Amino acid sequence: MLLLKLIARVPLPLLHSFGILFGWLVYLAPGRHAQRMRDNLSASGLCRPGTECRRLLRQTIGESGKAVVELLPVWLRPHEGVLRLVRDTRDWEHIDAALAAGRGVILIAPHLGCFEIINLYYAARHPFTAMYKPPRQPMLARLMLMGRQRGQATLVPTDLSGVRALLAALKRHEAIGILPDQVATGGDGVWAPFFGRPAYTPTLVASLQRKTGAAAFFVAAERLSWGRGYRLHVTPVGDTLPDDKTAAALRINQGVEAFVRRFPAQYMWSYNRYKRPGGAPPPDATT
Repeated sequence: MLLLKLIARVPLPLLHSFGILFGWLVYLAPGRHAQRMRDNLSASGLCRPGTECRRLLRQTIGESGKAVVELLPVWLRPHEGVLRLVRDTRDWEHIDAALAAGRGVILIAPHLGCFEIINLYYAARHPFTAMYKPPRQPMLARLMLMGRQRGQATLVPTDLSGVRALLAALKRHEAIGILPDQVATGGDGVWAPFFGRPAYTPTLVASLQRKTGAAAFFVAAERLSWGRGYRLHVTPVGDTLPDDKTAAALRINQGVEAFVRRFPAQYMWSYNRYKRPGGAPPPDATT
């Protein structure tokens, strides 16, 4: 742990340089990681086959490595030092206005850029609740818990008790965090298009919003070049999400797509977003 804390203090530009190398090492290693990244990128329609897609793939490989190594400074540096890595925010005033109006806030943060820093930035100012599923490796679980549960952040289990905790936080006019682009568990999602392909999408955001009247926002932490830090971007969801689960999931996926189109190389393309979880109906079934 001491060694990891020392590495966490290495300047971010140097860490990101190492991250590019690490990204290539992972990409070239045996396994499904590289093929899934290539398949998801090529199917997204964000680049033309040939030189353009190869260029985007190279950028994505480097950014994926940065995403791993930057976890050390984000989780293990003193909280004040982590907050200094946020160089700028765009449209954060929409969140402040919702809080001033006495509404709960749902932060919808996809797997893009340094999404881990969003919770820490918010929790330094206001109470914040998010779900937490410990990884199987005990050391990584300790690191994750240490890194995420700082400031006014509270982590809750990814089960019914955790959903109740999120609901209670919103009723107290506090904020919660949701990862919108995880594959939902069977029975807890619906199929909705994501870059033109059916993806099993969680329905939790719409359900919580209907029950509490909370304001929902897409938030992304752009990774700035040359290790300069991060810029947070906020986009209001707008009107309350539709009652229809599939229509609501489509709105969520479209909001995630909009951020990915802005920062395509910083999205986690290696994630198996299109898998069918156990208990889920086939994509062509009526949901």
